[in-house]
Amino acid sequence: MVKTVVVAFGGNALINDSGKTAFPHQYDHLTQTVGHIVDLKEAGWNVVVVHGNGPQVGFSLQRSEIAKSEVSPLPLDYAVAESQGSIGFMFQRALNNEIIRRGLNLQVATVVTEALVKEDDVAFSQPSKPVGGFMNKEEAQKVQKELGWSVMEDAGRGWRRCVASPRPIRILEQDIIHQLIDNGAIVIAGGGGGIAVCEDEHGNLQSLEAVIDKDLTAALIAVELRADCLLIPTGVPKVAIHFGQPNQQWLDTLTLEQAQELIDRDELGKGSMQPKVEALMQYVAACPSGCGVITDPPSMLEALAGKNGTRLQGQYYQSQ
Repeated sequence: MVKTVVVAFGGNALINDSGKTAFPHQYDHLTQTVGHIVDLKEAGWNVVVVHGNGPQVGFSLQRSEIAKSEVSPLPLDYAVAESQGSIGFMFQRALNNEIIRRGLNLQVATVVTEALVKEDDVAFSQPSKPVGGFMNKEEAQKVQKELGWSVMEDAGRGWRRCVASPRPIRILEQDIIHQLIDNGAIVIAGGGGGIAVCEDEHGNLQSLEAVIDKDLTAALIAVELRADCLLIPTGVPKVAIHFGQPNQQWLDTLTLEQAQELIDRDELGKGSMQPKVEALMQYVAACPSGCGVITDPPSMLEALAGKNGTRLQGQYYQSQ
């Protein structure tokens, strides 16, 4: 049977220079990455790509705020949907051009993806995720009063709107994603963690102004597909403890217990590596025959072969 890997790229995979954030710049940067995705497909893997959208949604909301005197503001749920389409298009075009260059016969498809959340998720009473442009304190207080926004100061850089980040519980387009990969397509799905939706008492869907962690969505997609691997590319080839210090130590493998110990000791960085490891833990706990991998994009194929990266091992791998 063909194995399946879910690969979760961050939104910054399209941006490596704060001075080059225009769509053509993002596309040019993406072209340096997609070859590694096609490598996985040529090696015999089914591939589902999940991507972040933090910078892109921020730009969309900022453009909306600048133009609000001329056009209606863009709601956050629609901004997430918009980013799924635009980033999906960038991935499709870059992947298709790489496929053509290699003379392959492959299809690429983007699925606009909704992630079901619970309307009573505690995150809705504790908005914590900053989005959109920066404001001074007076502007923030004004929109808080006029629009009912929650606002927060963001790392001393100014005030921003903050929204809830609930946990996804189901991907509504899961069956479609499965059908596409069964037909051999490279699938882009779960962009930005998915558009947050909830069900009312009649089962009708309502969209929500919230953002979802894309690594948690990638883990959920991997679990629901019973994927063989969840792979999270990042800027380093392996996870390290004491990162950047003289006693830095690269980690080849981790068990669930070892990963939890590192988190309990705050060894991984709550805003950097820890969320990635937690997503792998969620996947491996639900799919003990699979493995989670963290590495950099050029090392992805080697990492799947066990020759690079940090592997979070399920029971099957631990017993081998």
